[in-house]
Amino acid sequence: MTRDAIDLLRTRRSVKPMLMVTEAPDAADIETILAIASRTPDHGKLAPWRFIVFAGEGRARAGEIIAAAYAADHPGADADTLSFERRRLARAPLAIGVVSRAASHPKIPEWEQVLSAGAVCMNLTLAANALGYGTNWLTEWYAYDRRVLTAFGLGPSERMAGFIHVGRSDAPVQDRERPALGDIVTTF
Repeated sequence: MTRDAIDLLRTRRSVKPMLMVTEAPDAADIETILAIASRTPDHGKLAPWRFIVFAGEGRARAGEIIAAAYAADHPGADADTLSFERRRLARAPLAIGVVSRAASHPKIPEWEQVLSAGAVCMNLTLAANALGYGTNWLTEWYAYDRRVLTAFGLGPSERMAGFIHVGRSDAPVQDRERPALGDIVTTF
């Protein structure tokens, strides 16, 4: 069993959302993915993060919000561009937003809370990969647009840690070059 986990970690790859053309996780798999994602280091048990599941028609409703914000900033945008923006969260069968709720706390530094949200994103990705799904963790312009975030239900102090796109792909996934350990490791 340990070897399986090491192989998963060693071979994990991001899959482009547009290649995830088949099969969204079912409700049981989504629950498993989210339960595993939430088993993340969390100093003080604050759960300084939460999830938004964009599934089915919810992806299209989210796309309308994204496209409207884009159109407001780019009044000359053509139909093809707006269609692309509309499909941002519909490129894969499922997208899960991870919301950072990091806030000032008397004992737990905000930085640790932000890191916990990042760890949630990685756990979510690995859980989906372990179930056989491809994933891609993205933060694109709309992850920083307050109009979009408000429409998605984020409070004024909440931020989007990322959107994890999830689905199956039959396409071969290319690995990218990874840094040489000698370039990134120092022994003290």
